[in-house]
Amino acid sequence: MSTTRFASCMAIACALWGGSFPAWAAEENYKIDPTHSFVTFSIAHLGYSLLQGRFDTMEGRFSLDPDKSEGASIQVSVATTSINSNHAERDKHLRGKEFLDVDTFPQATFRSKRIVEQGGKTTVEGELTLHGVTKPVSFDAKMIGGGPDPWGGFRRGYAGSLRIKRADYGISYNLGPAAEEMDLGLYIEGIRQ
Repeated sequence: MSTTRFASCMAIACALWGGSFPAWAAEENYKIDPTHSFVTFSIAHLGYSLLQGRFDTMEGRFSLDPDKSEGASIQVSVATTSINSNHAERDKHLRGKEFLDVDTFPQATFRSKRIVEQGGKTTVEGELTLHGVTKPVSFDAKMIGGGPDPWGGFRRGYAGSLRIKRADYGISYNLGPAAEEMDLGLYIEGIRQ
């Protein structure tokens, strides 16, 4: 059998098998579903309790090869105006110049540089841009699940979290020593394109 005929037969076989033959796996591209994805924040309030909230508006994409972590990537953009701490007056303050200054910096972004999977652990390395300042960050992530949805699509979901220092991003409004750092949570659900 000629090489060309063999390749054609394999292509037909893979098509009949739904492309599930592992050796032929390819990169998958996902669009983030903004109605099932969100970024959360948690910060100490006077050292007595935790203030928690989220950003309601985001978009982005990620890509991966299910068989290997090399080449995987993610980029996320969050509208800082969409901050929601469940208190309108506080949210107005958080949008102001003493905190997010959303008129000057309407978006926060994350772009991965490298995603490494080793020993069942996934580490995401990249750059976080917040309040006009870009810093390298690294955090652990995990896949929550993946599979078909009720509308004929295919989805994957991931979660990750990291801790940052507010002052590193030029947000130094005095909230007490317990609030110098804050935790960010990233919860992503993507639809395969």
